[in-house]
Amino acid sequence: QVQLVESGGGLVQPGGSLRLSCAASGFIFSRYSMSWYRQAVGKERELVAGISGPGLSKTYVDSVRGRFIISRDNVKNTVYLQMSSLKPEDTAVYYCYAQREGYDSYWGQGTQVTVSS
Repeated sequence: QVQLVESGGGLVQPGGSLRLSCAASGFIFSRYSMSWYRQAVGKERELVAGISGPGLSKTYVDSVRGRFIISRDNVKNTVYLQMSSLKPEDTAVYYCYAQREGYDSYWGQGTQVTVSS
């Protein structure tokens, strides 16, 4: 049974930091590209950051580049999103997503991040 379980969300003040984790099970984690998406109230879900299976290639949406870092541990089957210098506009539900060409893709259940003073 495939599972993607996010954790680490919460309430943080502007300028603060959070680290999100997504623990995967039920598939060969190292063969999947992993991404973080987010969805704010009233907005479409958007890609925030992605990382290739070996972790050598990373991509970021312009609005988070230089503030967020995506990483993965293929021994622990976990992908991370280190978020720094958080802004109110980063408030959203954050989802992790696993994809591999030719195979089913998977979503986590999401974790709420709220940036507010």
